[in-house]
Amino acid sequence: MRAYSRLALRIAVAVAAAATAGTTLAAPSCGTDPVVLNSYFETGFPLPTRLAEEFTRQFPNVTFDIKEDQFANLMENSPRVLAGDNAPDLIRLPSISDLVVDGLLKNLDGYFTDFGWDKFPASQLVQLRIHESGRPRGEGSLFAMGLNYSLTGVFYNKTLAAQIGMTEPPQTLAELDALLEKAKAAGIQPIQEWNAPNAGLAFPLQNLMGSYGDPTPINDWIFQKPGASIDTPANLQAAQHLENWIKAGYFPADANSLDYGANMGRFIGGTGLFLFNGDWESGNLDKQMAGNAGFFLMPPATAGGKHAAMSAPLTYGVGAKAKNPDCAAFFLNWVATNENARRINVDVGGSNPGGPPDLPIPAVAPGSVTEATLTAGNVLAGDNGAMDFIANATGAIFAEGWTPQLQLLVGGRTDAASVLKQVQAEYEKQLAR
Repeated sequence: MRAYSRLALRIAVAVAAAATAGTTLAAPSCGTDPVVLNSYFETGFPLPTRLAEEFTRQFPNVTFDIKEDQFANLMENSPRVLAGDNAPDLIRLPSISDLVVDGLLKNLDGYFTDFGWDKFPASQLVQLRIHESGRPRGEGSLFAMGLNYSLTGVFYNKTLAAQIGMTEPPQTLAELDALLEKAKAAGIQPIQEWNAPNAGLAFPLQNLMGSYGDPTPINDWIFQKPGASIDTPANLQAAQHLENWIKAGYFPADANSLDYGANMGRFIGGTGLFLFNGDWESGNLDKQMAGNAGFFLMPPATAGGKHAAMSAPLTYGVGAKAKNPDCAAFFLNWVATNENARRINVDVGGSNPGGPPDLPIPAVAPGSVTEATLTAGNVLAGDNGAMDFIANATGAIFAEGWTPQLQLLVGGRTDAASVLKQVQAEYEKQLAR
């Protein structure tokens, strides 16, 4: 009798296995039980919180416990936060290399299959791939996803532009220089830019790098390709050009004590002809400066040259010790594919929501800043000019390399050549750790 029972059990198991063979298992989800997603977001950026609110509206069993911190603090504190007992389910990631080496991020390859992320353009995900050894980036497993795909360039105040006779965006770097000189002569702040507590001048510097040289060597450096250096002849030209702007008085005199929020307040309030920043401010500027803000890609050094710009995912990962990894991954997939989420991404984030290319980009108001940034993204794609951010090369290069060196440059205590040499030395020291 016992033998018969064991045989019956084996048959039942075999029948069940056969019944499920060839079927597709449901993709991970948040289920129906109460879930609290422990989330670590960046201060000053409303997009992820707005997305979280909409997600809870659609999935009432899921709520978010959101903590926020400044970008520089995120870079410094992410390893400790991810290693803790209450590791976040979702976390904004300024850099992923060191976190992967330390085993602090969840490998998302399984979700890649479950959610069909193979339908996303490979170029959207390449910056989020990394070898398990931590370098180089751009290949290996997937360890993060983007909430959208941001683009940087130059915002401008249309009223101030008209005062100096600017009727269209500059087409070359020389034309941009001429506009800066006119603004200075007219008593207009030429560039409104922050440089504390982290170096906002990294934005104009990297834009200048893209004007003078091909973005590929810059990406190689950011991706930690063997032998890559930021100290190149083209980048030296860019750094020297930035130094000339500093010496000409094109940046605020108090840039080294000016933070991001205060800087945006000044620009929105009408101070500053130009602002080097990203399209995550497009929706904000469309509301705060309706009809009075424009945007253009950094012009090339020579007429007819290709454009290059920082364009990267707004990177979020799942902690290796996260309590709700499936729900967190489901949220990341929902952000890219849900109609309402994509609308929020464009309206609030001002950026391309990414995702499968057959999904439409939500319509935006004609003549808006958001329309200009989305159009610029198409131009950049055509020129194959996307760069990651030089701040993301290592987990600490922004705090220990770029920020102190660019603050010294603004203070007149170093020069362009030394900035690049010191940052490269710091980079090599960090890679050797």
